[in-house]
Amino acid sequence: MRLDKFVADSNGITRSQAKKLIKDGLISVNQKIIKQTKFQIDVNLDNVQVNKMSIAYQEYRYYMMNKPKDVVSATRDNSQKTVIDLVAKINQKGLFPVGRLDKDTTGLLILTNDGEFAHKLLAPKKHVSKIYRALVAGDITADTIQIFATGITLKNGETTKPALLKILTVDSEKNEAEIEITITEGKYHQIKRMFGAVSMKVLELKRIQMGNLKLDDKIKAGKYRELTLDELRCLKEAIR
Repeated sequence: MRLDKFVADSNGITRSQAKKLIKDGLISVNQKIIKQTKFQIDVNLDNVQVNKMSIAYQEYRYYMMNKPKDVVSATRDNSQKTVIDLVAKINQKGLFPVGRLDKDTTGLLILTNDGEFAHKLLAPKKHVSKIYRALVAGDITADTIQIFATGITLKNGETTKPALLKILTVDSEKNEAEIEITITEGKYHQIKRMFGAVSMKVLELKRIQMGNLKLDDKIKAGKYRELTLDELRCLKEAIR
């Protein structure tokens, strides 16, 4: 790999910025200053340092975020805060959210720069399940569970795939219920529209699991961490 590409990708900077660091004599390979931007290195064997600090090359990065409310699942927005704005302390180069959570939906969101991984994770034919917890308003019964299990026709005529609905708690006085729902597709505002089709309203919505990846309950809203090797391996096995 070219030295300037290695330095740029490892530090989240542009190729021109990396070239300047190299030409200024701030980059060494195996304790030797290198000023040739096209210098070839072995990312697995060579020790590259910037200002005498070793750097490691990582082509793809994977993060788990606990998305808070009032933040949009996008890389940039002219008027609203995005999930990428929340990860200012890490190398943001190429990072994007895998799929979207609505602005007022919270919970598990994966950030990566691996386009093929994201595509497979979202591909309908892979049937990767997504589990949500929600607070809903309206009458919910065993019949509602059966309706969701057979698929729902939305108000615009679209039909959803079967969904697994569990009733966790019911507050009869408020006419509200806490539920858990598992879906395998990702239509626009799907869960809200599904409940709307049975005359119910989603008051709160949080994604807690995607495939076999569960939201780490130690991650506070708006915070994130890298996926562990085991978590990443399990996700990749699910989308083979």
